[in-house]
Amino acid sequence: MTKVTLISGSTMGSAEYVAEHIEEELIARGFETEVLHGPELEELPLEGIWIIVCSTHGAGELPDNIQPLAKQINDQQINLEKVSFGAVGIGSSEYDTFCGAIRTLDTLLQQKGAKRIGDRLEIDVQKHEIPEDPAGEWVKIWANDL
Repeated sequence: MTKVTLISGSTMGSAEYVAEHIEEELIARGFETEVLHGPELEELPLEGIWIIVCSTHGAGELPDNIQPLAKQINDQQINLEKVSFGAVGIGSSEYDTFCGAIRTLDTLLQQKGAKRIGDRLEIDVQKHEIPEDPAGEWVKIWANDL
């Protein structure tokens, strides 16, 4: 059974809800999962499959609860070549920094050797009042790439 670690970075809780919805979809497809909201690096397996779900805060910044993880990954000489990941961002297209946080995390993980599986999903809350809906459709396609 394939295990997927879901990591959420959220200010108001939307990314947490989306991560939990993705988890439900994965469990229904036979995956083993673990959801971590704003984890520290030491809590994460440095191999396997991750899904990062992150909202954008302020002017394209990472939410407070995921900033420590991003700093740890950035500052440490860490090799993530054994990590494959999916990336899901939540933002509003009314801002020019739309989904800036997930783009930052996506780039950071790849710089450290992680490989993204499939396309990054960027959910626009202006078009999707319930961000769990497009995330649920995305994970169905994404899971087929595993």
